[in-house]
Amino acid sequence: MRAAVTSGVEAIAVVDRDEAAGPGPGEVVVAPEAVGICGSDYHFFLGELSDAAGGSQFPRIQGHEVGARIVAVGPGCREQLQPGVRVAIWPLQACGDCYPCSVGRPNTCDNFRLIGIHEDGGLQQRLVTGQDQVFPIDVEQPAVAALVEPLSIAVRAVVRARLEEGERAVIFGAGPIGQCIALAAIDLGADVLLVDPQERRLELARELGVAETVPWTDAGTVIEAVRAWSGPSGPPVGFDATGAPAAVRAMVDVLASAGRAVQVGMSGHEVALRIGSLTEKELDLLGVSCCDHAEFGRATRLAERRAAQLQRLVSHEFPLERAPEAIRFAIDNPTEVMKVVIVGE
Repeated sequence: MRAAVTSGVEAIAVVDRDEAAGPGPGEVVVAPEAVGICGSDYHFFLGELSDAAGGSQFPRIQGHEVGARIVAVGPGCREQLQPGVRVAIWPLQACGDCYPCSVGRPNTCDNFRLIGIHEDGGLQQRLVTGQDQVFPIDVEQPAVAALVEPLSIAVRAVVRARLEEGERAVIFGAGPIGQCIALAAIDLGADVLLVDPQERRLELARELGVAETVPWTDAGTVIEAVRAWSGPSGPPVGFDATGAPAAVRAMVDVLASAGRAVQVGMSGHEVALRIGSLTEKELDLLGVSCCDHAEFGRATRLAERRAAQLQRLVSHEFPLERAPEAIRFAIDNPTEVMKVVIVGE
């Protein structure tokens, strides 16, 4: 079996590995068809993944955005899981014992495990996983199945935001996660404005159905443009998908009183906020982690409805044998890349 193994910082090679064992009770063996590469993969590869996110544990087969075909099914699996069925893989496993798990929020488990980070992931020809991680999906393109995982983050974001039909929301960042948040919001019937410094990303957003876009120049100009669109009080909901301090501050500053600021973008930066923005406007400041089981199912159905739009997010494809080149290309060409997908056999 061929697999792309990250053996250390910036050290990855495609090698022969032992074939995956047959599935045990409640397990399935899948053949990954498409694996998306995202920012957390970059951080793992560069040895920059924070301890809170699991750190960079070598050696590891990366890849947590996985679309696959079922190859074999172990005893005790649900009937709909059959060989040949295309699936999306929910990569998160929670411990069930910590405080977040005890209050019904296992997506923020203190002891979570994620395939591609804590356990071997999708950059291999065969992967064994539990049946609860496997979601059948009716789409033609394997890459769309892989994109269910980033789309599930967007679903979690709109759930946290309590976004409703007819509400207006501003999204900072038109990378893959920002585009997915826009799709999830539009699917709910919300009105969306997307902000990004790259015109080519804003153009793609308009092609995907975003009615309003604003180029990022400086915070003051962007806030003025957003309020011209939403009304002088500002929109009720804001999402940051950048992790950039200036964008986070602009999101908080532009929101209407009683608004919801939803932080989705990850970074190690610190942000200077005017405390009065939170108290005077009584904002909800909400963080977003991974999704839960039900939200991943919801993202799967959303991907089926929006398959053509999701496929447009794939900017580059590489075969598994060129996985090392794919990861380096994605890291070295951030303005050219929207979503790199590594395709299997």
